[in-house]
Amino acid sequence: MSRAGLGVPPAVIAVLGAGSWGTTFAKVLADSSPAAVIRLWARRTEVAQEINAEHRNARYLGETDLPENIVASSDAAEVLRGAELVIIAVPAQSLREQLAQWKPFISSTAVVVSLMKGLEVGTDARMSQVIGEVLGIPAHQIAVVSGPNLAMEIARQEPTASVVACPDPEIAVWIASTCTTSYFRPYTNTDVVGVEIGGIVKNVIALAVGICEGRQMGDNTKASVITRGLAETTRLAVALGGQAETLAGLAGMGDLIATCSSALSRNHTAGRLLGQGLTLDQVAVRMNQTAEGIKSAQAVADLASQHGVDMPITTNVVAVLQGSISIKELGPRLLARDLKPEGEHIP
Repeated sequence: MSRAGLGVPPAVIAVLGAGSWGTTFAKVLADSSPAAVIRLWARRTEVAQEINAEHRNARYLGETDLPENIVASSDAAEVLRGAELVIIAVPAQSLREQLAQWKPFISSTAVVVSLMKGLEVGTDARMSQVIGEVLGIPAHQIAVVSGPNLAMEIARQEPTASVVACPDPEIAVWIASTCTTSYFRPYTNTDVVGVEIGGIVKNVIALAVGICEGRQMGDNTKASVITRGLAETTRLAVALGGQAETLAGLAGMGDLIATCSSALSRNHTAGRLLGQGLTLDQVAVRMNQTAEGIKSAQAVADLASQHGVDMPITTNVVAVLQGSISIKELGPRLLARDLKPEGEHIP
């Protein structure tokens, strides 16, 4: 994206991923920029056909009507043709493989935005890092969107705020201008690390809170886990070069509260089902969407270990997922840390 183009809204925006969040964000973009063409890539042809013919994605968004300037296709090359802004909303663990397939069709000058909240298993890489590695584009062309963004609420046009983070503040503002509506208010930030880590770790904390709820523990327990979960998220973000104040905002506290308290949260729901005694396989059958916390928890724990960051909640959630401890043992372990002042976020 050239400097000259920053004041001009993109004529074509590609959204890769027609799940709940990808489709919802396509709706936000279409409502914000009615003159633009929003091309939405769907893995399944029948989903693309439904969106084009009925302007709905019933599997993920029920009866929500989608704007007519959203055009769906299962052909990634067609979706990406001429796109100046590329939005990616696919499961974190499939990103690298899919990006490699899409790379020939993504312009070298396009701005690429991640909506994903996960760490890559095996490399412990954040999604923005995977995008940079695979596409070979500079950091200032890569941005992330995060915050308290429960897709169904936004699809219903219930007011929410979010954060667009990019190392280049002008590009962050340009992206924010393409997704500002009466119901979706983006703020901008240059702290990509802090914004991403907030969105990643909150999924693991939400699993813990969901397990507590499934075990019928009270609000004191859940509030304690949320608060101390924010503390350990902040410790990791700062250790990686992020800013503590970012975690006190929408991408940290805001996203954590929404994810840990809403029945619409996939990770909270997965945790609650685990707390009720279901196995991981049974949880996967019950849910039709990916709970990124289950996939990313080990990568978060690995990253913390590499940087000497104490994350007891994350460590014990991983132990439950791996079967090292039982669900019944989790509760007493969640706040197992040496006594120290509450305000101490950095190890």
